[in-house]
Amino acid sequence: QLQASGGGLVQTGGSLRLSCAASGRTFSNYVMGWFRQAPGKEREFVAAVDWSGHNTYYSDSVKGRFTISRDNAKNTVYLQMNSLKPEDTAVYYCAADEYGVAPKPDEYEYDYWGQGTLVTVSS
Repeated sequence: QLQASGGGLVQTGGSLRLSCAASGRTFSNYVMGWFRQAPGKEREFVAAVDWSGHNTYYSDSVKGRFTISRDNAKNTVYLQMNSLKPEDTAVYYCAADEYGVAPKPDEYEYDYWGQGTLVTVSS
């Protein structure tokens, strides 16, 4: 129901935009989030946005470089990633919080998860 795409190989300092397309139900009222898992590490929170798109929340590691947004008409959430660093290399997952109101970083709050898309940043 959540399909993430847009990953790939990029050089340090480059940009990528990830997309997360929802199908099967309308996610326009859900809080949406992005998480990532680097090789050998636990999955971590990246960014989240409320249903309106006006309230966002970022991890300190990506604040100022990444931007989360959504287009409810397209049932799609985006993650614009700029100034990429090798430490951003990870599998990125999108997720939906059906009952939440405010964007939050806690994995257990999210009810639906997409498959990941791999982002590799070369040095």
